[in-house]
Amino acid sequence: MKSLARGENCPAPTGPLTVTLANSTSVDVSALLLGPDGRVRSDADLVFYNQPAGAGVEYQRTSSGHLVRVDTSAIPSDIETVAIAASLDGSGPATFAAAGPKSVTVSDTSGTALVGFAADALGDESALVCLEFYRRAEQWKIRAVGQGYADGLAGLATAFGISIEDDEPPPSEAPTTTPSQNIESPVNSPVHQGVLAMRSELFAPVHAEVPGSGIQKQGSKMCRVGLSGELMARAGSMVAYQGNLKFEAQGSGGLGRALKQALSGEGVPLMKVSGQGDLFLANAAQDVHLIDLDGTDGLTINGANVLAFESSLSYDVKRVQGAAAGGNAGFFNCVFTGRGRIAITTDGVPVVLNVDQPTFADPQAAVAWSSSLQTRVKKNDSFGLGTLIGRSTGERFTLEFAGQGFVVVQPSEQPPGGLIGGAGSGEQAGVGGALGGLLGR
Repeated sequence: MKSLARGENCPAPTGPLTVTLANSTSVDVSALLLGPDGRVRSDADLVFYNQPAGAGVEYQRTSSGHLVRVDTSAIPSDIETVAIAASLDGSGPATFAAAGPKSVTVSDTSGTALVGFAADALGDESALVCLEFYRRAEQWKIRAVGQGYADGLAGLATAFGISIEDDEPPPSEAPTTTPSQNIESPVNSPVHQGVLAMRSELFAPVHAEVPGSGIQKQGSKMCRVGLSGELMARAGSMVAYQGNLKFEAQGSGGLGRALKQALSGEGVPLMKVSGQGDLFLANAAQDVHLIDLDGTDGLTINGANVLAFESSLSYDVKRVQGAAAGGNAGFFNCVFTGRGRIAITTDGVPVVLNVDQPTFADPQAAVAWSSSLQTRVKKNDSFGLGTLIGRSTGERFTLEFAGQGFVVVQPSEQPPGGLIGGAGSGEQAGVGGALGGLLGR
C-alpha cells in the first residue's frame, strides 16, 4: 500500500474504489462533488448519511467504519473534485487535534488496500477534508489534504456552497446590491487551500498544478517534477515541494568534473532530490524549456542555463570546439548525453535556429546546441588603432556553427549574475564561460 503524506498526490487506480475512514471518535463522514469553481452545483452534490447516493459516489456506514465508494467513470464531466470529509458529531472531543488522526484507506473492488493516509489535524479543526479525488486532464488523481474548518460541518458545507438555512430570509432581510457591488465574481479556491474558502483569480485553472510524472513545465518560468525516484537539479533551485522528498548536495557531480570546473569556471552545482512527491523548480524567474534527448546526439549547454535533468542522463565539462574567446559559450561548456529529459533556462524567450546552412551567434547569447555541430570562433573586428582607442562594432567575436542540428539563442547578451565571469557554477543566477568577465560580462 502506498502511504501518502499531507499534500502528496498519486494517480488514482482505475476502476471503482472504496474509501474507508476509521476513527476512535464518533464522526460524520461526507463526500462533496465540486465543480471547477470549487463549489457544489446544488445540495444534491453533498453525499452523507441522510443523502447516501450521488453521481458516481455512494456512502455506507458499517461496523468497521465509514465507506465511500467512488466510481470515477460515472462522475459527471463538470465535476472536477470529489472531497472526502469527516466532522465531529459533538458527542466526543471538540477538535480533531484532541480526537487523534483519522485512518483513511483507498481499496479496489477486491478489498486490496492501495493508498493510505493518516489525516491528523493541524489545529482546532472540527471538520476535516481528509483526501480528494481530482481531475487532471483525462486522469484522476488522489491528494492527501488533512486540512479543515473550526466550525464543523456547518463551516464545511458553507465553504463549498451549500446553504444550511432551513428557511429563506424574509424579503425585508434580503441583502441589497448597489451598482458599485456588481463586480465580476472571482473564482473559488480549491478544497486543499486551507481553513476557509477564499476567492481570487489566483485560483483559476491556469494557476493550478500541472499533471504528469517526470519533468513538466509549470507556466513559463517554473517546472514541476512528479517525482518517484531521484532527479538531479540545480542547487538552490527548489521553490516548493509536496510529499516526502530528500535533498542532498552533490557539488559538481564528481572529482573529475570538480577539477575541470575549477580550471574552466564552468559546471553545474547539483543537488540530488529523491523520494515521492511534487517538486517545483525555478531560477531567477528565467524562462524554462524542456528538451528530450534520445541518445543519438548530445546537448552542449552553458552550465548557468541548466535547471534540472533526469538521472538517466550523464554530463561532462568539455572544451568548445574552435573556441578562442569567452562569453556565454566560453572555453568550456557542459555536454549532456544519453536518453532522458533536461530542463534549461533562458533570459527571455529564445529562438531555435535550424542549422542547415552556416549559422552564426553571439557567444554571449548562444545558450545550447547540438553536440554534433562543428564550431569555431570568427573574429569580426580587425585589431588596429581604432580598436585601441575604443572604436568597435560591439560584435568582435561570433560563434560559427556548421553541420546538421539546432542552436538555442536567447534575446540577451547579459545574463543575470553581474559582470564577473566564471559563474556557471552559481546557484540562483549565473553567467557562463571562463573569460566572461574579461569580455565585459
